[in-house]
Amino acid sequence: MTIAAPPEREEGTPGEVLRAFFLLGLTSFGGPVAHIGYFRAAIVERRRWLDEAAYADLVALCQFLPGPASSQVGFSIGLLRAGWLGGLAAWAGFTLPSALALLLFAYGAGALNGPLGAGVLHGLKLVAVAIVAQAVWGMARTLCPDRIHATIALGATLLLLALPSSLGQIAAILLGGLAGWRFCRAPAPVGVGHFPLPVSRRAGMAALFLFFLLLGGLPLLRGLGQGPALFEAFYYSGALVFGGGHVVLPLLREAVVVPGWLGDDAFLAGYGAAQAVPGPLFTFAAYLGAAVRPAPNGLAGAALALIGIFLPGLLALVGTLPFWESFRRRAGAQAAMRGVNAAVVGLLGAALYSPVWTGAVRGPADFALALAGFVLLTVWRAPPLAVVLLGAVGGLAVAVVN
Repeated sequence: MTIAAPPEREEGTPGEVLRAFFLLGLTSFGGPVAHIGYFRAAIVERRRWLDEAAYADLVALCQFLPGPASSQVGFSIGLLRAGWLGGLAAWAGFTLPSALALLLFAYGAGALNGPLGAGVLHGLKLVAVAIVAQAVWGMARTLCPDRIHATIALGATLLLLALPSSLGQIAAILLGGLAGWRFCRAPAPVGVGHFPLPVSRRAGMAALFLFFLLLGGLPLLRGLGQGPALFEAFYYSGALVFGGGHVVLPLLREAVVVPGWLGDDAFLAGYGAAQAVPGPLFTFAAYLGAAVRPAPNGLAGAALALIGIFLPGLLALVGTLPFWESFRRRAGAQAAMRGVNAAVVGLLGAALYSPVWTGAVRGPADFALALAGFVLLTVWRAPPLAVVLLGAVGGLAVAVVN
């Protein structure tokens, strides 16, 4: 499939990017896989800032890189739409709602407790089922148009179900790329639409240099106080995790619990709160940075932790984007990317089953609510916010009945 920017695409403004991603930050429940579905519905289907294949390209790239994949996809979209300020606006809009909620939780603000609150949270998990199912359905129709592409997607799904880890994700994407390179070549080189990326090769090399400089140099600053040590702990957590989401939790526990900055009970309480809010799970760092002892903590600690955990992934992305554009314009690379895009569909399909389906659907009422959300999204074209509200009310109703 060709990868072409929509001809009618116009350059946007940081303000519109901020508004779009702030709304996504308020409504994107369900973890990074669900976020990809929310982004697709809001950016590809409704606003048409990117086409389906270009969006899948960005998803595939961000799966390769360390850091939070959904936040990297959002930053890339903002960058393409409105330049550097657009990228920062997308990151800030998507990150701030959950970061502020978890900061308030660290200061003692209440969370959802009791059976009714648990019912609302369970309803939001069912919304994630509908969102991911919609993403799998829509992307499969576009990116798996024949038996070869569908077979690559199926193989990726089976591999992820057998090896459910970040290693399995990377293997599925690599094997999908190899299969595409071998079996998905077009009869003639296919033109690729150009995205005016505001990232020069010099800027990309500088970003990669800074990524590795901080990775190697931050340990030398430990003796300067608790602030540099805190920043280093979260930078390493963001730089060494592939797959994002829940994969980062063991690294964060080692970063703050093992040195005695935070107790296990407080860590687990924050983890529970992080699952109750929309947006990227990496904002769990805001709670941890605010709750650790000794200082810096509170607002300063939350800011250090947030910047530390997101910075390496964004540096890796900026460092890769200029070379990615050149790479994907080659005929062989286009064939490989067709295979990678099909593998991404398989990756989403595996995630739809586990953990999204297995973690949410526990009986007929749950299935009915998830199916209603899917029909509303795909047939009635309902906005995701309406489906989120339906899921919350439905989950509450099920909790009351039970």
